[in-house]
Amino acid sequence: MNKPLRHVWLVVSVLFVLLFTSTTYFQVIAQDRLNANGQNLRTTYNEYGRHRGPIVVDGEPIATSSASGDTYGYQRSYDPGAMYAPVTGYYSVVYGFSGIERSLNDTLSGEADALFYHRISAILSGEQGRGASVELTLDSAAQEAAWDALDGRRGSVVALDPETGAVLAMVSSPSYDPNELASHDTSEVQEAWSGLNEDPDRPLTNRAIGGDLYPPGSAFKLITASAALESGDYTAESVIPGPGTYQLPNSSAVMNNFSAGRTDPCGPGEESTLADALRQSCNTSFAQLGVALGEEQLTQTTQEFGFGQELEIPLSVTPSTIGSDLDDAQLATTSIGQYEDRVTPMQMAMVAGAFANDGVVMEPQLVDAVRTNDLSTVGELSPKELGQPLSASNAAQMREMMVGVVEDGTGTAAAIDGAEVGGKTGTAEWGQDRAPHSWFVGYGQQDDQKIAVSVVVEEGGYGSRTAAPIAQDVMEAVITQ
Repeated sequence: MNKPLRHVWLVVSVLFVLLFTSTTYFQVIAQDRLNANGQNLRTTYNEYGRHRGPIVVDGEPIATSSASGDTYGYQRSYDPGAMYAPVTGYYSVVYGFSGIERSLNDTLSGEADALFYHRISAILSGEQGRGASVELTLDSAAQEAAWDALDGRRGSVVALDPETGAVLAMVSSPSYDPNELASHDTSEVQEAWSGLNEDPDRPLTNRAIGGDLYPPGSAFKLITASAALESGDYTAESVIPGPGTYQLPNSSAVMNNFSAGRTDPCGPGEESTLADALRQSCNTSFAQLGVALGEEQLTQTTQEFGFGQELEIPLSVTPSTIGSDLDDAQLATTSIGQYEDRVTPMQMAMVAGAFANDGVVMEPQLVDAVRTNDLSTVGELSPKELGQPLSASNAAQMREMMVGVVEDGTGTAAAIDGAEVGGKTGTAEWGQDRAPHSWFVGYGQQDDQKIAVSVVVEEGGYGSRTAAPIAQDVMEAVITQ
């Protein structure tokens, strides 16, 4: 080979190596970074150009994809939109996705590992790939009852099947129309996005599982009572102090009994049974009970109910918490659901569910099944125990006490004819010169139908007046079917 040919061969070889190296770098090493680059329009079109599986409730799709006739290929639509938006989330060509659309994106788009063989089958048969359908555990009647009862007020309702952990209702209000964010008109989407983010009522926040968590108020007394029973030193009939006022230990602050400055004692001789204290929602009784139990016992009980745990249902649930390193004054106010207690409505529904399930807390789950377009099942709900904060016998005592609250206490507005209903109201103070949050946490059962429910209405006032009737509507929608 003469010298000029060797030079040509060398140049071609170097160019080939450079071409091979650059191709390998961009297609293998830098693939993920380039795909994630927001300026990569091909990735955007690939993402939104795939048929997306539906999200289904009670056999009816609440989120669907249809051919759009534009560069994106498919249009996502939601019906009804706002009632389910905190669950479904949105699927936007401008702002990405949230909710189930985000947490199960690979499943809905057909890219999940579990769908590998279905993708291969579609390729071999020449069919267009389709995403899987996601069937939710939600009960449409319970969801609609919760949505209608909240009637646009700021707050949330969560309902669970106590025996399986299936989420029967999850409503956060006010909500938003995800169709506005799913539009392919970017200027309209941006305008809607700005309006939602500037709204002081925070409609994009899923209050059921996150956002600024709530003080539970007197609904927390269910946990304090459970800790007392589990300590072995108390029963429902144990007599405990219940004075009209209680000066907090090592503090000048005085706790009033009940609310609105009332100083009535909880019973004759400033004493009552644990059951009567719960029925009357006696602050001084539970404050002193919490101090007697101690921080370790109370903290352990909250953890067994699920406090502090990271949950994916598959939406992420913000962990509920109470304070730590508490002095006796702080422990007293913690025991009645104040101080640094912060909870999600989901967590409080889990608390209620434990009483209706012989003391066992089930892990909440939103997905009932995942199916391909040929109706093959690739995943379905599998109930999982999360913990057991109290024994079956103590859970039975708690149910009996909670029924007393509904039959002859603060929760009478939640009663349902012919059904066993137990619960606890709460009126949670949270800000100076602000109306308290209204709570109801409880369960209902009739024959083989059971439901656990948690309701919070922001600045709704007394739980007995505002939250309890909402809980009644939701429970009735399930257990009287």
